[in-house]
Amino acid sequence: MTDLHHVLPNFSTHSFTHLLPSLEKAQITISDLVTLEAIDIARRALVPVAELQRLANDILRALHSDIVRLDENAVPNEDKAVVGSTLLATSIRQEQQSWQTARTLDEALDAALGGGIPKGYVVEFTGESGAGKTQFLLSLLLNAQLPAPLGFAQSTLYISTEAPLQTARLSQMLNSHPHLSDLPANEKPSLSRVLSIQTPDLESQEHILQYQVPVAIRRQNVGLVVIDSIAANYRAEFEKTGNKHGSMAQRSTKLLRLGNLLRQVARETNVAIVVANQVADRFSPTNTDLASTTTHPETHTPIRPSQDRNGTTPHSTQQTAGLADMEPLALDHQQRWFTGWGDELAQGQNPKTYKTPSLGLVWTNQIAARIALIKEPIYAYKRDDGGHMEKEITGWKRHMKVVFAPWAPPSTTVSGPSSAGVPFEIVEAGVRGHAAAATGGSMIFA
Repeated sequence: MTDLHHVLPNFSTHSFTHLLPSLEKAQITISDLVTLEAIDIARRALVPVAELQRLANDILRALHSDIVRLDENAVPNEDKAVVGSTLLATSIRQEQQSWQTARTLDEALDAALGGGIPKGYVVEFTGESGAGKTQFLLSLLLNAQLPAPLGFAQSTLYISTEAPLQTARLSQMLNSHPHLSDLPANEKPSLSRVLSIQTPDLESQEHILQYQVPVAIRRQNVGLVVIDSIAANYRAEFEKTGNKHGSMAQRSTKLLRLGNLLRQVARETNVAIVVANQVADRFSPTNTDLASTTTHPETHTPIRPSQDRNGTTPHSTQQTAGLADMEPLALDHQQRWFTGWGDELAQGQNPKTYKTPSLGLVWTNQIAARIALIKEPIYAYKRDDGGHMEKEITGWKRHMKVVFAPWAPPSTTVSGPSSAGVPFEIVEAGVRGHAAAATGGSMIFA
């Protein structure tokens, strides 16, 4: 056993000395022994199945006894249930007391977010240009300064990798929002409590995040850190090199290091870290490509969409055939549940509008929550001089969609076949959910 003495240093191996050399030679670990079938391990290590099963049972009993930390002699049997329930209640109460969120100050949006953006997590807002990412982040920079339960009553830090902090827009939000503008001076958010740092390249970004940000959090009493955007410097650094495979490997390593650093800062300093991320168009294979390349493992004949009595493929089948034919564990099939685009295909979303957040699956595994901001055009039809109908874009509709988060459920379709999440608009005072926006308000910063 390669890790037996490390995991169970007091385990007695006297009865299994004839098995251990073979198991160690086959590189069998305790995890293999307790999760895999004994007959498979016995074939791999060339040992008797019955003896191997007896070793596995003894190791399981040793692991169970090692997990139990309660002293049997210190606590009487009749008091164990009381002690356990008391410890559980204390843990829940401490967690509730430490749970703090920064809200958007919109009822519909905060309800979808499970109360707001909590401390201790790395949260991503992703969407295409003009979807409203920066507007959400600017609102949080002000709202996080509010006392609980609306905010953290702390300063905020804005780290920019592209454009500098939009102080004019912050002032506009502060003076226009009905809740913020009516607050007394000692409770009102201030631009002086919004710290700003600009990182022009990847090297300076890594240095600032690793050394300067933790110091600024402690010295300036920061409760929220915003990075806008997380992908800009990585794309600028690695897309200019000609060695595609080498640069991808280096980028993955740096992203893993960045994710670990951000999570560590969020936990150890008890701050909320919110990042903006860009998106790219997703190019999925067509149904024809799938039908010509996907074969059944036994017959090796193409799998094609079902047809009706007339020999034509139904429209709904054409839409979903691509997803149905995909390998369930393939990335193209799985990514519709963690990117924010593609999970509404059965309800009619146009595949041409699919987006994929930048930095790929490696970065997705580093964040705790992903909030997708979806922007869709509003079309109108009019006749041209020749009498032909023309389609033109007259506006935009936006939706905030919780893709995944440990404290909030994923958003569901609420207002149409291709509209999942909470409809919102960007107004002078910030962002407003659709219910609050029904009273009107000019659309700006489209």
